[in-house]
Amino acid sequence: MNRPTSQRPSTGAPAKHSHATDDSPEAGGFLPAVGLLALDRQYAVLREEIRAALDRVCDTGRFVLGPDVTDLENELARALDVPHAISCASGSDALLLALMALDIAPGDEVILPSYTFFATASAVTRLGAVPIFADIDPATYLVDPADVERKISRRTRAIVPVHLFGRTADMDALLPIAARAGLPVVEDAAQSILSTWHGRCSGALGDVGCFSFYPTKNLGGAGDGGFLTTTRDDLAAKLKLLRVHGMEPRYYHQVVGINSRLDSLQAAILRVKLPHLDAWTSARQANAARYMEMFAQYDLDGRVTVPTDESRGRHVWNQFVIRVADGQRDALRAHLTACKVGTEIYYPVPLHLQKCFEYLGWAKGDLPHTEQAAEATLALPIFPELEPAEQRTVVGRIAEFFRAPQTQTPDRAADTSSALPADGPHFLRRMNAVGRADDVRC
Repeated sequence: MNRPTSQRPSTGAPAKHSHATDDSPEAGGFLPAVGLLALDRQYAVLREEIRAALDRVCDTGRFVLGPDVTDLENELARALDVPHAISCASGSDALLLALMALDIAPGDEVILPSYTFFATASAVTRLGAVPIFADIDPATYLVDPADVERKISRRTRAIVPVHLFGRTADMDALLPIAARAGLPVVEDAAQSILSTWHGRCSGALGDVGCFSFYPTKNLGGAGDGGFLTTTRDDLAAKLKLLRVHGMEPRYYHQVVGINSRLDSLQAAILRVKLPHLDAWTSARQANAARYMEMFAQYDLDGRVTVPTDESRGRHVWNQFVIRVADGQRDALRAHLTACKVGTEIYYPVPLHLQKCFEYLGWAKGDLPHTEQAAEATLALPIFPELEPAEQRTVVGRIAEFFRAPQTQTPDRAADTSSALPADGPHFLRRMNAVGRADDVRC
């Protein structure tokens, strides 16, 4: 088999193969393209509602912190069963605002995982504080509570667990550690809206929860946006003040805050989407379960490790991340790119090894599980509208790369991939774009 080694952005954009058309399955039952994302499919269903909501906001002329923002905050608070939801301009700002509300100051230490999006650490450094990186559990990719406890010092002022890829961190272990040390917990829940832990939603478990409305998130807007949650009245009041330059009343400034307000147009779009979020989440869970079944049909033991579910709560599958053995991740990705199967690497360089953090003195080998994950993991398509035929193509292409034989007969009664119409599946015919959002996927 030819295994290309060139590396290009793997968006899975539809393109014609020489031996197949865009509207029909290829030889072997593979579709000609599977996008990493397909935001157009979601928009197609909600187009008229979204346009009407945007017209409503434009008619009122209330574009910043208007009625739609207030209504969205109330609806989010009810959905997550928290007393306070405070919107802001981005998930990155949510993290910054949370640390500001907790009075994190220059020289303070904040413990967080290195295996996360950059914003988790940049919020700490923007305040002059020091990020202290903890290693991860290699099975879940979530921060290792034991390493968090080892990293606590007299300068530690907060712990920031990341509910990565849609799975809640081990709060059974982390919360007692924080309580014994007298430290607040800031949940980076940017990827985990509606994930739960023993029945309670992420964002309601620590002192503050931070969420993102970036378009690729499970509840994504049409640009940047975010929100915070808290069960503490004092923090809610500080967060509302800090997001508007510390201003209350108008033009009177109690503290120095930042300008981080959610646009009413974004709030209106998100209010259309929020009622669908639970069903979309269930679809992601069904897709994850189907992936697990499909991978089990091939002899891939020792070569591909699929993620597991979470028995103590709801895993919402913002990402479906496999681990590829023997240094084959990049070659596999190149093969999938050549086959027009979209993938992404979250995250190729751990934060403790980023150039901008060289001054902190971390070195390769300091966080071995984090570094191994960065070199071996690969995210596959998992969006709610993903079709069984597309998943079968993704898994089949991976098996093709490894020359892995099929050891089980697939049960096609449970999906639609065995009955493709002659002119191609409907979802492929209407997929004119793959909903890339842009080239930054946090």
